[in-house]
Amino acid sequence: MLVYLAGPISGRNYEGATDWREFAKNELVPFGIKTLSPLRNQEHLKSIERFTNEGGETARLLSPMSTPRGLTTRDRWDAMRCNVLLVNLLGAETVSIGTVMEIAWADAKRIPIVVAMETKGNPHEHAMINQTIGFRVGTLWEACDVTRQLLAA
Repeated sequence: MLVYLAGPISGRNYEGATDWREFAKNELVPFGIKTLSPLRNQEHLKSIERFTNEGGETARLLSPMSTPRGLTTRDRWDAMRCNVLLVNLLGAETVSIGTVMEIAWADAKRIPIVVAMETKGNPHEHAMINQTIGFRVGTLWEACDVTRQLLAA
């Protein structure tokens, strides 16, 4: 079983974009569930102080997988091949266009979408997002638990 870990990267540094993904991985791996992070094998990006929407940071050029075309190709493939899309929108300050695209790609394949998001005040609060997601919970732990239950044999 494969879970893609979607969520905002722009506006964060490497640690801020990967810490919650490590938490989710640690929650799911004991149940035989593999996770995919959009930042896997991209340790060279640790030097970036703050990711931008444009993806023009110099460190991105060190790997074809971290260029705008490379990350789009891989993230689309991951979002469309996973068994569950787990999305963490908690604390988002602006809309993450990349995350919204990943939600749309997964929905096009009718992949279950589990979202951790506040009950109100999140910039992703939108009729189409609300109708697309299958499960909405208030904590990352709950999102991991719902994902685990979905994939339980």
